[in-house]
Amino acid sequence: MTLSHEIAPHLPFLRRYARALTGSQASGDAYVRTTLEAIIESPDRYHRVMHPRVALYRIFHVIWSGTRPAREISAREDGDRFRSRLDALSVARRQALLLTAMEDFSPPEAAQILERTPEEINKMVEEALYDLVAQTPTSVLIIEDEPIISMDLSNIVEEMGHSVATVVRTRREAVEAAAKLAPGLILADIQLADNSSGIDAVKDILAEMSVPVIFITAYPERLLTGERPEPTFLVTKPFATESVKATIAQALLLAENQPEA
Repeated sequence: MTLSHEIAPHLPFLRRYARALTGSQASGDAYVRTTLEAIIESPDRYHRVMHPRVALYRIFHVIWSGTRPAREISAREDGDRFRSRLDALSVARRQALLLTAMEDFSPPEAAQILERTPEEINKMVEEALYDLVAQTPTSVLIIEDEPIISMDLSNIVEEMGHSVATVVRTRREAVEAAAKLAPGLILADIQLADNSSGIDAVKDILAEMSVPVIFITAYPERLLTGERPEPTFLVTKPFATESVKATIAQALLLAENQPEA
């Protein structure tokens, strides 16, 4: 199997990880492109003795980590508030949590990616999960037409110390609820009860306010092509509780720590 064929199936999910880590489709996709360019320029950097997905994420981690100093200086110049809040959940712990909870890597696989030991990964994940309770509580609008799924999401939100603003099933209801309740976070299904699109509902909402959004879909790869404006945060159905929690924590952390204009 050629290197390109090995890598291709894993690219959508690397985009998901990169976007969640950076909080931006543009930034995340740019890091993925840089990762691919690095592999093309120096194929020996890709450890073919590893599982292809582990090897791909490992190179991404090296690329991303190598740009951290410049990004930290820039962030520091934007004010102490940004840096102090970001320090509440360290980059390494966020990476470990996202890799294991959202990307479903085992601790030994995450250890290979981050160049740590499995024991260190377990400790970082434990600390990251503990840090979730320190986040400022917010209200969450759930856009979901399946009652069982909306109940599961509601339970997860409340377990994290947040509150459910309301649950809606259609695009119209979503837009009206957002305008009335001004939620601090939106969890949105893609296909809604009236055959409308959760993406369209969110576009309508974001035209009027700024709020972090997490999309929940059974087909994430369809929204992770990098070819058009796409969601930054995606959770795959059927979802694991820790995956949703990790994504909520990351979305809120990055939203709270956006430098003020």
